[in-house]
Amino acid sequence: MVLNYIISYYKFLYFQYTSVTDTLSYCVLTNALNASVTMDHQKLHDTSPIDWKTQVYDVLKDFDVKHVAYVPDAGHSTAIDLFEADSEVTSVVLTTEEEGIGYLSGAWLGGQRGALLLQSSGVGNCINTLALQNCSRFPLLMIVTMRGDWAEFNQWQIPMGQATEAVLNLMSVITWKADQPEEVEDLLRGAATMAFEGDQACAVLLGQRLIGKKSW
Repeated sequence: MVLNYIISYYKFLYFQYTSVTDTLSYCVLTNALNASVTMDHQKLHDTSPIDWKTQVYDVLKDFDVKHVAYVPDAGHSTAIDLFEADSEVTSVVLTTEEEGIGYLSGAWLGGQRGALLLQSSGVGNCINTLALQNCSRFPLLMIVTMRGDWAEFNQWQIPMGQATEAVLNLMSVITWKADQPEEVEDLLRGAATMAFEGDQACAVLLGQRLIGKKSW
């Protein structure tokens, strides 16, 4: 509001002492300034929620992912539904999470990219199979929804949830954790870049503060 008053006062002074040509130039400039102020005001008051669940799908599509392997999980349900409906992507339901690592290595040998969607409890099933990526250096991108992380009601989820990131790191998987909606897209893009362009094993952990408290 203060900036608008300054612009109005400056207009008054300017019109008193300038030529017609200068005035026209000034009008163009102040119109652009007013538009910028309006846009900044709209951005400042934009309270629309970030749809991070859809961003998981959008980012993987942007990186030309053609295979998505997953064990059904509520935290991944939006992305899973979108991939299942996408005729350009092969979605594979796994019996157990470690199967996805072998599947994605085969997809890479066939010249296509893939991603593994799993829950933190399933990370424990993958530990030995992660040696396959460690030895062969194919790109492995994992997106992990967390349990046993924050406000967990199920005591059986807590041990693996607390150990997830450390265990992945011990198996040479590079990790990042998102606890806020605005963090998800940037972390996913960074992880996908390092996985697919750097032949790394990368995991983005989606925290329970992001997903929301679970209850029966």
